[in-house]
Amino acid sequence: MMFKHSTKQSGDEGEEIAKRLLVQKGLTIVETKYRFGKSGEIDIIARDGDVLVFCEVKMRKTEEYGDPEFAITPKKQAQVRKIAHAYLYERNIDNQECRFDVVAIKKIGGKQEINYIPNAF
Repeated sequence: MMFKHSTKQSGDEGEEIAKRLLVQKGLTIVETKYRFGKSGEIDIIARDGDVLVFCEVKMRKTEEYGDPEFAITPKKQAQVRKIAHAYLYERNIDNQECRFDVVAIKKIGGKQEINYIPNAF
């Protein structure tokens, strides 16, 4: 009997791929899966030199819902911004340059495509 991968397993796999990519690009991973109450989660927080990077990861294993980057709607962007503000507040971080990156991964039929979008929104 075959079981479909859960979205959590798929998400974890996507985050591992994204972390490797970010490290290859010279970023330092600060934290993963940062949660703020029930507001949601930021997948990866990293440093790119002096810039704090909040990174959203989306992975698709089928073409059914289109390219993964299109899942990051204006509503999702607003949610990520809100959680990023909470992170800065909780950590007492002031005067910090920040940016929002996206790592969109398509892994279909053994083929993997990664679209890295720095400063996506």
